[in-house]
Formats: sequence, C-alpha cells, structure tokens
Amino acid sequence: MQSVDIVIIGGGMVGLSAAIGCARLGYQVVVVDQAKPPQAASDVIANRVSAISAASQRWLTQLDSWAGIEAQRATAYQTMAVWQADQLGELHMDANELGQPALGHIVENQVVTYALFQQAQQQTNLQLLYQSQCQQLHLNEREAWLALEGGQMIGAQLVICADGANSWGRQQANLPLTFRDYGHHAIVATVRTEQPHQHCARQAFTAAGPLAFLPLHDEHLCSIVWSIPPAQAEQLMALPDDGFNRKLTAAFDAQLGLCRVEGERAAIPLTMRYARRWLKHRLVLMGDAAHTIHPLAGQGVNLGFADAAAFVAELAQLTEASAESLDLGEQQHWRSYERQRKTAAVEMIAAMEGIKQAFSLQASPLRGIIGAGMNLVNQLSPVKNALVKKAMGL
Repeated sequence: MQSVDIVIIGGGMVGLSAAIGCARLGYQVVVVDQAKPPQAASDVIANRVSAISAASQRWLTQLDSWAGIEAQRATAYQTMAVWQADQLGELHMDANELGQPALGHIVENQVVTYALFQQAQQQTNLQLLYQSQCQQLHLNEREAWLALEGGQMIGAQLVICADGANSWGRQQANLPLTFRDYGHHAIVATVRTEQPHQHCARQAFTAAGPLAFLPLHDEHLCSIVWSIPPAQAEQLMALPDDGFNRKLTAAFDAQLGLCRVEGERAAIPLTMRYARRWLKHRLVLMGDAAHTIHPLAGQGVNLGFADAAAFVAELAQLTEASAESLDLGEQQHWRSYERQRKTAAVEMIAAMEGIKQAFSLQASPLRGIIGAGMNLVNQLSPVKNALVKKAMGL
C-alpha cells in the first residue's frame, strides 16, 4: 500500500489548487480523479466559464498558474451593468472608480484546470492519478485509506474531498447535507453579438430569471448564463438555433443587437447545497463538495478557491508551529478553517437567495421599490464601491 500525507479526491480547479499549495509546503500529495487528464483549450470556446475575482486571481498567481491561464484565454472586464428588464432600476460599476485594472476575468473552466494541471505536474511530491475510480474509503483512527478500482491502495493522514457537488467522498463519510432546488435551470452557451461587448459584464433580471452576458476574448463573443424555470428551459433547448436566437435577443432587450448562438447549448439544473459538517476524523470538505450556490453573481468557484487558499494557509501555520509529530488527520487542526469557510458560504448563500427572491417579485410596487433602491446605490459611490470590493475579495 502506498502511503502519503494527503489524498485529494477531485482533480478539478479547486482540488488541483489545494494540491499544489499542500505540495509546496513539502507534503506528499496524491490527487485522484475518475476523469481524463485536463487538456489544453481548443479553438472552440467551451460553454462552461467562471468569473474569476481579484482574490482568486491572487491565489492562482501565488500558485504560478495565472500566467498559464493568460497564455491560453482570459478576458478582463472593466465594467459591469445590472438592470431590471423593465428598466425600473439599474446599477453600473467601473474598475476605474476603484483604482483597479479590472473587476475580474471571464475564463473557461477548462483553461483554469489545464493551467493548474501544468503547474501540478512540476511538483515532484505530487502524484496525479486521473482515470482512477474510487472504490472504498476507510477513515481509521491512525490512518485513512482509499481503495481504487484495480486494487491500488493509498494510505494517508488526511483525505480532502474536492470532488464536486455530488461528492463521492462526502457520501462515503456520511456527512449531512442540506439542499434545495432553486427552481431554475441555467442555459449556458457561447453567442456572437451584433455589437461589441466593450469588456462589460452584463446581467438583466427578467421576470423569468437572471440573464448574464459575460465578455470573451473576441469583442463580439459572450458566454451566456440564462437562469429560468425548468419548463421554459426545456422549451428553449428544444428550439432550433434561429428560434433560440430570437428568444435570447428579445429577453436581453437587444442590448448588444442581434444574438447568434455558436456551438452547443447546455441546460444545468441549479441546486443549493450546504454540508452541515465539513470535517470528520481524517477528512475535510472544500469547494462544491461543501457548497453550491446560484450562479447569478458568479461566485461559486471563487468560494471554492477561497476554501483552498484558507486551508493551505492554515496548513502552513500548523507546519510552522508544530513538531514533526503533527497528525494532519486530527479534526481540531481544521476547526478554524471550518468556522471561517462555513460562515463565508452561509453569507453567500443567503445573499444569493435574497437577490433571487427580490428580483422574482412580480408585484409592481415592490419592483418599483427595488428599482429605486438600485438607482440609489448606483448614485452612492462609497456604498457601491464597498459592495464591489467585497465581491472582488479586496
């Protein structure tokens, strides 16, 4: 049986970033993932993208992965516009007002994962086991061990579960989960717009749900996230491209002129998930294995990266303060991490729910009040800038 310090189940964005951080502190790390190894982005834009915040960019820079991301594709956005579809209220944000070069970057998930994968391959004490199916997990008093398909056994002091919303590791550990259907499916696609996006991230709150246009490297390409009830999503997905294009252009009030979808569309059910416990003896949760939120503010992966960064920072402090007898599997070492990150996740879940509910109200007087509030915040630069800085992680 192979013995290491840390096993990370999940070789996606969050898992790889945690693995690199732990390996750089001198620990022997193994990453296990059932998927194929990450591949470099092709010329075709993937329809799964993330809005990388300034805080996440700092973390990726710390891991020497940001340069690899920029070498592939990353689109900075300097401004953001949010409005009600009936034009009662609007909010505009500008990086210049904060003295920042950008509010964030829109990056394909595949691009981020591959840049991290490249950096992970350079760590001599980090082993990557892709296309490896987990079979059994045992959390024993003195060691955890993971059995893989084919008979390979890995023993470790600590197991980190970063294996996504339907986390196998979380289920094996029987950690309780709170979840709720958001009542939305997110349609994601790449669209070509008649007018240039001018590096502005746009989001319209329609009666059915939020519709975001996120700028890509080509000034006439945007990635869309259209969150709507499942029945409407099914109808839209069934339309031919021409019909979908007309519906999309109308829903966005032709803000960027005529829209034309490029490539495939996908519809993703949206569910809020929150693990009530993030720790067990010899096991820690992070990323989507611990929480998933509505994508209307694009904060999902940023929460996950913040989990990884907080864990690695805690590990660095433990390493510096402890003797060689440090047992990474003891829960007491990770209580502070759990408290800090659970608080951040709960705050974000509550904020997303509040925004979603507020903009779902159909009663015109209430919509008018919300619109007036947006307009007021838009005029109060200190308040607006404070909100933007928090979202950026500054």
